[in-house]
Amino acid sequence: MNIQTAQKTRMPQEIADRLVDPKVYGEFDTIHADLTWLRQNMPLSVAETDGYDPFWVVTKYKDIEEIGRQPRLFTNNGVRKTLITQDFEARAKAMQAQGREPVNRSLLTMDQPEHMRYRLITQARFAPKGIRSLEADIRGIAGRSVGALAGASECEFMDRVANRFPLRVIMSLLDVPREDEDMLLSLTQRFFNPRDTEISGEQGGYSVGATSNHDLVHEMKAYFTSIAEDRRANPRDDVASVIANAKIRGVPVPEFDVVSYYMTIATAGHDTTASSTGGAVRAMAENPEQFALVKADRSLIPSLVNEAVRWTSPVSHFMRTATADYELRGQHIRKGDWLMLCYPSGNRDEDIFVDPFKFQADRKPNSQIGFGYGAHVCLGQHLARMEMTIFMEEFFERVESIEMAGPARRTDSILVGGLKSLPIRYRLAE
Repeated sequence: MNIQTAQKTRMPQEIADRLVDPKVYGEFDTIHADLTWLRQNMPLSVAETDGYDPFWVVTKYKDIEEIGRQPRLFTNNGVRKTLITQDFEARAKAMQAQGREPVNRSLLTMDQPEHMRYRLITQARFAPKGIRSLEADIRGIAGRSVGALAGASECEFMDRVANRFPLRVIMSLLDVPREDEDMLLSLTQRFFNPRDTEISGEQGGYSVGATSNHDLVHEMKAYFTSIAEDRRANPRDDVASVIANAKIRGVPVPEFDVVSYYMTIATAGHDTTASSTGGAVRAMAENPEQFALVKADRSLIPSLVNEAVRWTSPVSHFMRTATADYELRGQHIRKGDWLMLCYPSGNRDEDIFVDPFKFQADRKPNSQIGFGYGAHVCLGQHLARMEMTIFMEEFFERVESIEMAGPARRTDSILVGGLKSLPIRYRLAE
C-alpha cells in the first residue's frame, strides 16, 4: 500500500513512532496525550513509521462509527485486521502460498458474508436471552472470586481476582476442567501480550497471534483440538459442543475454524473483561467518592460497568482496509488504504463525552464504543456486561472501602491492553 499523503495529512513523526510502540501503551497517559492532540489538530491523519505500511489514524467517535457501519467498504482483510509489521505480513503471505494454515482464523479476521455465517453459530448463546440461564452460575463464580479477598486487607487484585473471574466464566461456558485454569490463564495472557516480555518471556513478536513463540500457538491448538474431538464424540449442552458440531450450509465447519473459534472465545472472552473489571476497581480506588456513590446506590452498577468499559477501552484498535475510494472528513481515502480505528480516542472524544478524562460511575448519556461498532461489534458484549454487573453486585456487598496500595502497571500491548498489576488495600464487611 502506498498512501499518497500531503504534508498537512501526515502526523508528527514522534507521534507516529509512539503509536506502534507497545511500551507507550503500557504508560497509557502518553498515548492518551497523543490521541488528544490528534483529535484537536489532525483528527484524520497518516502515520508513517519504520517497518509498517502507512496507515490512516481515525481518532474521532463519529468517524469510527461511519467506518464501522460500512463493513463491505472497510474490511478486515485477514491478517491486516490488526497492526502488523511488513515483515510479518510477508511471512503470512508466504505461508498462504505454501498452503499452510494461518496462526488463527476467527470472526475477527473474517469479512461478510462469511463473518455473519460464523457469527450465527453462537449468536443465540450470547444474546441476552441466551445468557439468562447463566446468571446463577456466574453469580456463584463471582461470589467465590470476591471471597478470595477474605483473610487479608491487601492483595494483588489482577492476579487474585480480576484475571481469574472471567476466565472461570468462560471455562464454565465451554465446560472445560477447573484444573486447567492456571494453564489457560497463562496461555491467554501470553497470546494477547506477545510484546510484553514480562508476560510472554519472549523478545520480539509482532502482534496478537504473531508472537515469536510458535510453541504457544501449537499448545493452544492441541488443547482445543482435543476439546473439539471430545464434543463430537460426546456432545453436551455447552458452547464447545455447539461449535464442534456446527454446520454452515449443511457442511461441517472445518477443524481449523472450530479450534480458532475456541481460541477466540477463550482469549477475547477473558482478557477484555478482566481488563475492564480491573480498570473499574482501580478507578474507584483512586476516586473514593465514586466508590461511595455506588456503595450508597447499587442501582448505579450498570452505569458503572458501562463507564468502566469506556474508561478502560481494553481494545486499543482494529485495522480496516478500504475497498474503494472514499471521502472522510475532507480527506481522500483511496482503495487499498489501511486505517486504524482508535477506540480509546473515540471514548475520550470531547465532542461526545462531557469531561471525558473524569471517571463518572453515573455518567449519562454514555454511548461508549469499547465493544466496537457495527457488524463487528463484540459478540460477547451482553455476557461481559452481565459478568461485570454481577461481579460488582457481589463486590459492593462485601467490600466497605478500597484504596491503592502501590502503583498500578499496564501491559505493553498495542491491541488488547489493561492492568497487569493492581495492588489494593481494602476493608471487608463484618
